[in-house]
Amino acid sequence: METRNRLTPIILSLAILLGVVLNTQAQRIKPAPPQSKPIVLQGATIHVGNGQVINNGSIRFEKGIITEVGTSVNSTGAQVINLTGKHIYPGIIAPNTSVGLVEIGAVRASVDNEEQGSFNPEARALTSFNTDSDVIPTLRFTGVLIAESVPSGGIVSGTASIMEMDGWNWEDAVHKADNGIHLNWVSRFSRRRRGGGVNRRRARLLKVIENTMNEARAYVQNPKPAKTNLKFEAMRGLYDGSTTLFVHTNYSKDIVESVQKLKSYGVKRIVIVGGREALKVADFLNDEKVPVILNETHRLPRRSHTDVDMPFKLPYLLGKAGVVVGLSVSGWWQVRTLPFQAGTAVAHGLKKEEALEMITLNNAKILGIDDKVGSLEKGKHATLIVSKGDILDMLTNDIEHAFIRGKKIVLDDKQQQLYKRFKKKYDSQKK
Repeated sequence: METRNRLTPIILSLAILLGVVLNTQAQRIKPAPPQSKPIVLQGATIHVGNGQVINNGSIRFEKGIITEVGTSVNSTGAQVINLTGKHIYPGIIAPNTSVGLVEIGAVRASVDNEEQGSFNPEARALTSFNTDSDVIPTLRFTGVLIAESVPSGGIVSGTASIMEMDGWNWEDAVHKADNGIHLNWVSRFSRRRRGGGVNRRRARLLKVIENTMNEARAYVQNPKPAKTNLKFEAMRGLYDGSTTLFVHTNYSKDIVESVQKLKSYGVKRIVIVGGREALKVADFLNDEKVPVILNETHRLPRRSHTDVDMPFKLPYLLGKAGVVVGLSVSGWWQVRTLPFQAGTAVAHGLKKEEALEMITLNNAKILGIDDKVGSLEKGKHATLIVSKGDILDMLTNDIEHAFIRGKKIVLDDKQQQLYKRFKKKYDSQKK
């Protein structure tokens, strides 16, 4: 996605100078090489990700694929890592993020997550993903190994892709390209007016959505259109079920309206993102088989009469109602807190393995990648983490090892390097 503002030569020079200064502060972390020999992680507590826990378990993986999981695993010819007393988890999957698209929010040259215009389904996050981002290594330290990189702005923001948190470039890092289009449903209430109020532009904008969706459906029904329309080509998968439409909306009436209207336009797969009032329409969501990606639990409710701890309880209550629930944290640097957001939900009804499932297997199912990741099962990618303690607890989340498709990830980042640098300086002054 192209940057909207044109940088003047002076600003561009300052941006380059800033990049040079930042690069001299810390060494770049090299991407991990492919797995070269079988590895067996032995003697740990394995949290499979589907609710199952294997005590004193082991896991073997070769060429990036899990070949055995259980209490007795063949270690012949493998590098054996003893993990007695440690915990093995699937790599955490973070949906609905701007990871790789935003580096420093206040530096416009490092922000590439939005295009001009209201309808941009052809704007792909994939080719804008920055594998050299200093944010990515910090996510791996709390267990986030896969993230959905999502454009923002407008009504149809663009097409997201699912990226792995390691790679030389976006071609290396991509887990699933162009997995879904993100649409911001037009709310009944306006944010532009002081104190809210009725959105007077709503009827017109909804009509624009209706016309665009119907035109796109008519376009894709022609296998060889006389003139190629890039926007409609990007939407082709919405009508055959190969692409998911992620609908960002929170109010219960908007949730029902958006699902009903979009299905009437021919959209096959819909996911609600946000869903603050999804509990009110849980039966509807179950009937329509529409999952929900909830935003952060660490927030206050929007309505004064709502229980102050409702954001903490909502994952449990919505899951109890039968809705498939995933958890997310919007933004980029905030994504590292995703396991702790899930941990907070544990204190308000969820069991630990249920909370883990909401940031691993459930998120994988919602994103359509559960055949490869999300749980530690034979045949899936060896994308996993090893922690000294409970990854949902900020005090015990201590990642010792991380693997992405069997690649041993270097657990280092700029903060760690700066800590070591200045610790060495001050330690030398004590002598």
